[in-house]
Amino acid sequence: MSPDMAPWVAARATGLVAYALLAGAMLAGLAVKSRSTAPMKGGEAVDLHRHLSLLALCATAAHGVLLVLDDEIDISPLALAVPGLVPYRPLWTGLGVATAWLMLAVHVSFRLRKRMGPKNWRRLHYATYAAFAGATLHGLLSGTDSGSGWALALYGGASVAVFTMTGWRIAGSARPAGPMRPPRPAQAGSSRSRR
Repeated sequence: MSPDMAPWVAARATGLVAYALLAGAMLAGLAVKSRSTAPMKGGEAVDLHRHLSLLALCATAAHGVLLVLDDEIDISPLALAVPGLVPYRPLWTGLGVATAWLMLAVHVSFRLRKRMGPKNWRRLHYATYAAFAGATLHGLLSGTDSGSGWALALYGGASVAVFTMTGWRIAGSARPAGPMRPPRPAQAGSSRSRR
């Protein structure tokens, strides 16, 4: 490998690492309230979710900066901020830029949760599914390694894991928290028995 190829190889590597970290952040977030028998407690899962989210953002930023440094394709710093300005596969690279902004918004919402309120924060947090889908499509349709068996295994494995964990969480939230208790009988002298 020549020194000229280093930014391109590093850009590819950081893009794949960012995707893996995003998938890990999704899985850790889904594990927070899942009623699984996972060895991780809720607080630990929240911390892991936040840290993986931050690391995914850092890897995404490194991915973009390294693409700007690559001489093989002309990418301006502005193209990292505005979707569609990258000349190479503009739709799919633009989706990557939009996904990065969405990831940033969701991550920043951790600090704004009290101001936003739990309901609005949760609604915004559902956007992580859009970010994950966007990152998957970006990688598959603009990544130079996306035709490789190992890259397809990464995207497919991460997608199946997120889909499965989502189903597990939905199924877990549909079950009652504990055993159902029979209703208590009304006491003879209570106001209920007089009605």
